[in-house]
Formats: sequence, structure tokens, C-alpha cells
Amino acid sequence: MELIIGPRLYSTWSLRPWLVLKRCKADFTVREIDIYSPAGQAELERISPSRLVPLLNVDGETVWDSMAISVWCAERYPEAKLWPSDAHARWLARSAACEMHGGFMALRTACSMGPDHTMVGPDRSPPPKGEAVDRDIRRIVELWKQMRGRFGAGGPYLFGEWSVPDAFFTPVATRFRHFQVDLAAQGDDGTAAAYRDALLAQPDFLEWSAEALR
Repeated sequence: MELIIGPRLYSTWSLRPWLVLKRCKADFTVREIDIYSPAGQAELERISPSRLVPLLNVDGETVWDSMAISVWCAERYPEAKLWPSDAHARWLARSAACEMHGGFMALRTACSMGPDHTMVGPDRSPPPKGEAVDRDIRRIVELWKQMRGRFGAGGPYLFGEWSVPDAFFTPVATRFRHFQVDLAAQGDDGTAAAYRDALLAQPDFLEWSAEALR
């Protein structure tokens, strides 16, 4: 089984399924492609149905898209408990992960990753500005507060125990840290900041970060 990813410093889409596979204790290899180079683009043209990363090569098939890979993992590794066991929590966990997967475009655009501001480097960029960005941050803060308040008693993650939404929100936590986003100014009472810090301290993410900086 092979996971094909983009550069670890920049490809937040690649980080998500990697975290999920690590949670499953899956036996997989990683192939990293420089998707910003002509050679990398040519390789994607050849191997990726969507011309994007990530891709999972397994059992003679290529599964593309970080959500599709995560769903595949939940089916293949039920013992990993990638979604909450409580039905109501599970419905909302899927809603939260899908909202992150398809939304928050203003935040993504204003806080994109690049060579001068890595996910884990010591330098920090100024906080992003603009009503659209603020609206995205307020929504994320409110979502995090609501889910932690309702379902977070069992652990430090969004639904208590680690689950797929935590993989999808980890890149958001890195952006909030790097761009010095003041969550309290967007309605946080400390809940969202504590959740952000839990994601940034998660052991698998720390492993990814260490690899990214090599």
C-alpha cells in the first residue's frame, strides 16, 4: 500500500490521510512528489485521475481525494474507530469533516502555506485580515466550541477520542499558530485554543512535522 503525497511542508491535503493511516497503524509506504515542479506535474498527469494529491494505491486500485481515502480507512480498519461510536456524534463528525473539506476558502486563500511560512517553522506571519477571513474563523471557533462542549468529555479532541475530523482540522491549527490568529477576538472562551494546541501536540502530527523539516 502506497500513499502518494505532495511536499510535506506545503501539502495540507496530504497531511490529512497520512494522519488517518497512521491512526489505523496501517502498513504503508509514502512517495512524495514535488507537485510544483514540471516533472512533478507531469507525473501527476500520468498517475492521478484528478491530477492532484493525495492518492492511495491499494489492491490494484488508486483511491484519490483525502476524504475518500479516510472513508476507505474507516471501512478497512474498523478497529481504529475513526468515527465516534455515538450515532449523533458520528453524524455531526461527518458534517464537520465535510464542511472543512469543502469550505473556508477565504481562510485557505489568506493563510496558504508557502516557502516563506512553513507549518512548523519558528517564524510567524501577521494575522490575516478581512471580513471573509474573520467569518471563516468565527465559524470554526463556534464549531469547535459546540462539538467540544457536547461531545468532548472523553478526551482532548473534537469528539473526545481522536477521529477523522481531527485530521481535517489539523492544518487549520497549524495556520492559526503560524499566522498568530487571536481566537479570543473571534469568540473563543479558551475551548478552541485548547483544541488547537491538542492537535499540534498529537504524536503523529509531530512525526510529520519532524519529517517535513529534514
